[in-house]
Amino acid sequence: MLHGRMLTYLDEVARAGSIRRAADKLGIAASSINRQIIALEEELAVQIFERLPRRLRLTAAGELLIAHVRQTLREHAVLRARFIELEGRRRGLVRIATMGGLANTLMPPLVAWMRDHYPYVKLAVRALSLDAMVAAVIAGEADLGLGYQIPSDPKLRVLARIPVRIGAVTAPGHTLTRRGAANLSLADCAGFPMVIPDRSITVGVLLADAFERASIGVDTVVETNSIELLKRAATLGETVAFLSEIETAVEAQRGELVFTPLRDPGLQQQELRLIARRTLALDAIQSKVAEELRQTLLRMSEDAGTGVAVGESRP
Repeated sequence: MLHGRMLTYLDEVARAGSIRRAADKLGIAASSINRQIIALEEELAVQIFERLPRRLRLTAAGELLIAHVRQTLREHAVLRARFIELEGRRRGLVRIATMGGLANTLMPPLVAWMRDHYPYVKLAVRALSLDAMVAAVIAGEADLGLGYQIPSDPKLRVLARIPVRIGAVTAPGHTLTRRGAANLSLADCAGFPMVIPDRSITVGVLLADAFERASIGVDTVVETNSIELLKRAATLGETVAFLSEIETAVEAQRGELVFTPLRDPGLQQQELRLIARRTLALDAIQSKVAEELRQTLLRMSEDAGTGVAVGESRP
């Protein structure tokens, strides 16, 4: 049986693609890791890594081994958590992969809720791109995923989904705001300096397609994938930014920004999904957290009047 420490070494080297980088992160000598990998290759009579000029690459045998290693590490982490639970100390771990804007908006209330209800449970939140978030859930590196436009996948189950409106985001004294319209079109925003989300985030893709369909020229002063920059820029003069309603909820409640939904028929609505790995059962605490997120999305959906959150399967 592989030694527990060796499992960690192999996992880190595979992720880093370099023994030296893995050693730096783990705080041990690179020569020690190298010797242990060579010894393991001799013991198993297979080559685990292909040694290229600038990096290491897993061989076919290495891919099989690392899948076993990571599954073992996950099971070991679950076992340790149960031991700790038996000892009356920390009572669990919940890992959530989400997007940057959602981490800033939806996670703080969840943190407060957990402090009240499960103060001894550790919450690990990672802000990732869409592809990385989905990959983390499928690989079992995250228990829950929360993001926009998550593609359907047989390896995933959808715990909740809600439509989320995209809108123009402006300062309270902006010309568009003073008109008091319940909604706006992209044409209404034409002529104002615009801060546009780029195509690396989902709202940017949907907006670019909508502007193209409407044949509207865009007076772009900033294009960015930073949600915080989009919100801050919207506070400046007559600037118009474009975001989903969730990302601006906190600032709108404070009266710092105004969110006005866009009504263009060519603008596809975003869908926010809460997901989990289909073949990985959530433990009791993870299920409670998933349910709290479901209820949060349900309340948001009802407040916005966009429809009821739907769960394909209970946590």
